[in-house]
Amino acid sequence: MITFIKLLLAHLLGDFMLQPNSWVREKERLKARSPKIYFHVLLHGALSFLFIGKLNFWIWALVITLAHCIIDLAKLYFQKERNKRTWFWLDQLLHIIVLIIVSCFWENKPIDFSGLWSGKSILLYTCILLQTTPAAVFVKMMISAWTPSYNNSIETDSLQNAGKYIGILERLFVFIFIIINHWEGVGFLLAAKSVFRFGDLREARDRKLTEYVMIGTFLSFGIAIVTGILFKAIVPYFINA
Repeated sequence: MITFIKLLLAHLLGDFMLQPNSWVREKERLKARSPKIYFHVLLHGALSFLFIGKLNFWIWALVITLAHCIIDLAKLYFQKERNKRTWFWLDQLLHIIVLIIVSCFWENKPIDFSGLWSGKSILLYTCILLQTTPAAVFVKMMISAWTPSYNNSIETDSLQNAGKYIGILERLFVFIFIIINHWEGVGFLLAAKSVFRFGDLREARDRKLTEYVMIGTFLSFGIAIVTGILFKAIVPYFINA
């Protein structure tokens, strides 16, 4: 585990802290013809070797260097303006997978995936999944009868689907706060949302909008709270499952 953490630290430094934007722009423009791509991957290998601090790790540092080069070149050649975000996440995921594999071989420990499909894990995945689109649909359906018509720019100028994703994030945060026994985080989150929403509601001067937002917020928080409480109540029965 400590090997992976060291390699992850080296990766974060090499990919974000020690890579100037000018390097990124040049790599995107020249691709494999850019010297910066090779400086970048050599830096990753050097940082990995330095952070592990063992001479016989050189072969694995070389593996990380070559893998990083292949992944980055694939990203540079296949990404387009429309799918840049997708390739960013795929690029990072592949780098992390390489670091995990190297860590397992270096520590001579097999990758154990059995815990990913334990009863407790499946229960956790189910509860987390519930906080996303399913809960968003439940909330939308429950308050659809009171949806006000918007005649002001406050709602029309909002980001597309922003309310849906804000709701998903807040439910995930509430669920996490509850299962780790930090109920004060729920109060902080509710207070923070109230502060940010206060300006919009005041400018709207619309009582229906205020009530609509409050109902949606309480329903959203309620789903997350009930799910968190049920998870904590049920999970002891899945310890050995």
